[in-house]
Amino acid sequence: MITREQVLSALSHVEEPDLKRDLVTLNMIEDVKIEGHNISFSVILTTPACPLKSLIENACRNAIAHFISKDAVVNINMTSRVTTQKNQPLSNIRNIIVVASGKGGVGKSTVSANLALGLVSTGAKVGLIDADIYGPSIPIMFGLEGAKPKSVAGADGKPRIVPIEKYGLKLLSIGFFTDPEQPVPWRGPMVSTAVKQLFNDADWGELDYLIVDLPPGTGDIHITLTQSFPVAGAVIVTTPQNVALADAKKGIGMFMMNAINVPLLGIIENMSYFTPAELPENKYYIFGEGGGKRLAERFDAPFLGEIPLVKSISDSGDMGEPVILQKDNPTGVAFMEIAKRVAQQVSIQNVAGKHAAEPVS
Repeated sequence: MITREQVLSALSHVEEPDLKRDLVTLNMIEDVKIEGHNISFSVILTTPACPLKSLIENACRNAIAHFISKDAVVNINMTSRVTTQKNQPLSNIRNIIVVASGKGGVGKSTVSANLALGLVSTGAKVGLIDADIYGPSIPIMFGLEGAKPKSVAGADGKPRIVPIEKYGLKLLSIGFFTDPEQPVPWRGPMVSTAVKQLFNDADWGELDYLIVDLPPGTGDIHITLTQSFPVAGAVIVTTPQNVALADAKKGIGMFMMNAINVPLLGIIENMSYFTPAELPENKYYIFGEGGGKRLAERFDAPFLGEIPLVKSISDSGDMGEPVILQKDNPTGVAFMEIAKRVAQQVSIQNVAGKHAAEPVS
């Protein structure tokens, strides 16, 4: 007779590659059922975007075969339950991820849009806030120019802003509330109030991830957001040239300040190289090579990936259909891999915080 204890003992030899603990200790095994030689159980991954799903499933099958029986018939339900960042007071939002850059023009909003849609495609519930007060571009990238969010009465009777949904993603942008033809001279207190309203006065529902597209630089919005809401981590976008890298360092330094202390999820290098359509195997490093990787190494941060300089990215954004929606586009595939790595890093940060006081066995 195969027992539940034997199954758990076998699976305790399977380590989650990122979290460096076994699946049983991490409470990732549930619903163990045994009927003769038939064994079934669920593996609860920390994100639906887990890039190691197949690796973990195969390791579980091998563990059952090695420690119990090669004749066992194993049925594994690979599912997920997104981890929640530590001390998160917003009970309906599990993780807030900010996307930042040291300077403008590096493609931060493009990365934010495609990152959010990448997470949606894995089955996660995702929202996107365009907090770039001075240059909101998310309405254009999603074909929502002129869109105006509706409001509903909340449980407390107060009006709540209803995010606009498109491509399965919930969206709010400062651009929905301003005239795109008129400049808005924002002052410090106005900026802070506007950003807080996008969080506190919106009916987001349940979200696994809330992506925040920050303005470039290090200013009022960055400080307001990080001091008002717990942020799971920051993604830094840069281009390879030295001037962008120098500004990116300042942005990273801000998140590492004791008063802010936001984990660095990793660095994305945009406009890494140019590949002509007629020469798909060629790469031309117009702005330099390897700058993003060197920056990641300097701060001991994950390098999340390279995005090439291709016309389809800007064309897709201008048409309101971010490039990741084109499943056969290599750039869309690159964004998808980056989305999985970001989710992976969020899970590592959350589990590390949860088990920080526990001894490693």
